[in-house]
Amino acid sequence: MSLIPATILTGFLGSGKTTLLKRVLSEAHGQKIAVIENEFGAENIDNDILVSDTQEQIIQLSNGCVCCTIREDLRSTLSDLAQRRRKGELDFERIVIETTGLADPGPVAQTFFMDDEVAESFQLDSILTLVDAVHANEQLDTRQEARRQVGFADQIFISKTDLVKDEAIEALSHRLKHMNPRAPQRRVHFGEVPIAEVFDLKGFNLNAKLDIDPDFLKADEGHDHHDHDHDHDHEHGEHCDHPHHHHHDDDVKSFVFRTSKPLSPAKLEDFLGAIVQVYGPKMLRYKGVLCLKGSDRKVIFQGVHQLMGSDLGPKWAPGEAKESKMVFIGIDLPKEILLQGLEGCIA
Repeated sequence: MSLIPATILTGFLGSGKTTLLKRVLSEAHGQKIAVIENEFGAENIDNDILVSDTQEQIIQLSNGCVCCTIREDLRSTLSDLAQRRRKGELDFERIVIETTGLADPGPVAQTFFMDDEVAESFQLDSILTLVDAVHANEQLDTRQEARRQVGFADQIFISKTDLVKDEAIEALSHRLKHMNPRAPQRRVHFGEVPIAEVFDLKGFNLNAKLDIDPDFLKADEGHDHHDHDHDHDHEHGEHCDHPHHHHHDDDVKSFVFRTSKPLSPAKLEDFLGAIVQVYGPKMLRYKGVLCLKGSDRKVIFQGVHQLMGSDLGPKWAPGEAKESKMVFIGIDLPKEILLQGLEGCIA
């Protein structure tokens, strides 16, 4: 039986997660979706959609979707859902997990990798982050949770753009890109997002991502100064189209390491293992395609916090330039130490 795709929906309080969820749950898209709410409250999914007996944790909705609230931990809720689906008690094709507005999506994402029972039934597809254009700058300035949510995103939806001037949206978009250059951004109106842009994004299935978009790691070459001169381009504003933007020196940043020399598998494993021990809690997302000495195949590598894993990817094509490229997104990561350490992993 194929794995059930899971989507994590995150975003700061009031960013429009509920609006997006309502749309997903009440629209006639023909998909059967189970939604897991991380907290149940009046401000979440409104009771006009739900007819619930509060004793029951799982509610069947009129369009075939299912909604449940986490009273205990996510792991047991997921295994309960999978079990009831196997027995034919519940019918759904995918799940969406809405985190609380203050949550760090990291531990939610890790559940899919750490727990064998969960990993046997589900596959994490992507993390979607909603950003409220009206309040985003203030939230990003004052709340690390909001910055983390941006750092974790595979896709960013900017909501409430109709209430903000274009220049302000441009500046916000530039700021978000600086924090997480690998997440596409889309402006959305009232959480009206085409379902195709919410599901099957394959943010965590890097092998599939390479098949769909072989250049996924080459993306953003035009923005390369963001990768390399990351820490400087804001203070001086030299690459900045928005002079008023350079006040934000966010602690969530990204940088890229690349080399055309093959890496030593043993050295890389030791170095990354050590880095993750020390900086794991500050490492939000990191991923890459590696050229390892002695392997004729690409190695696809990714991690969330302290958890990392790798898979064998496709063979390097004849004549293809063999290059390793890794993207790190994290909080105050010591860029120079990491870059030097990775240089030291060259075979």
